[in-house]
Amino acid sequence: MVARQHEPKPGFTVYPAIDVLDGRVVRLEQGERGRVTIEGGDPVEAATAFRDEGAAWLHLVDLDGAFSSTPSLELLADIAAIGVPVQVGGGYRGLESIQAALDTGAARVLVGTAALDSTFLRSAADQFGPRLAVAVDVRDGLVAVEGWTRATRVPAAELAAACRDAGVQRLLVTSTRRDGTLTGPDLALLEAVLEASSLPVIAAGGISSLDDVRAVRELGCEGAVSGSALWSGRFTLAEAVSLER
Repeated sequence: MVARQHEPKPGFTVYPAIDVLDGRVVRLEQGERGRVTIEGGDPVEAATAFRDEGAAWLHLVDLDGAFSSTPSLELLADIAAIGVPVQVGGGYRGLESIQAALDTGAARVLVGTAALDSTFLRSAADQFGPRLAVAVDVRDGLVAVEGWTRATRVPAAELAAACRDAGVQRLLVTSTRRDGTLTGPDLALLEAVLEASSLPVIAAGGISSLDDVRAVRELGCEGAVSGSALWSGRFTLAEAVSLER
């Protein structure tokens, strides 16, 4: 499939990723707990550094919450106190937990596994509007759930269309095979989701260079999450932020 370019989204946003496991910033290859590729230290220090580099948003992934289904609200509170809007995911599988995250300081909450329940999805979209986004985590074309530990038989485009029909306003699309690998984004996957949903899409997984950031922007995505590329020094957040204008 050849990715077709759409008009670049105005206000394109680069989200620096802060993935936290056992209280420390890490990068995992393909989301596997035992494959730590980068150790990033204290999450509050990381959030502060990204704020000082000009981050408009922070992308917080509570890996402990994702693996245990119990989000770490104390971690979220510490990051939210930095003063930059926080998009958080990891273990948010009920309306009460989403509301708790918003009350704690999140600007937007990501749900993944729970999005496969159509009743829940409609209720969450109705209740939280733009403060909710669905994480479409994809492995080999199919949706992965429960911290990416279990594959489903649901194609990514099918879930994307269901999200649109339920009233969801935004998607975060991650190619799990590419996450943490620095092998480039899956443009064909992103194109398929854009076509199936017509929703704003934030791209994640594999971004390794400023050219990759430009590519997802030109494809029509409204933003991109960058983790390993920032942490390994492929480019700085300040350089990436310059592409937002």
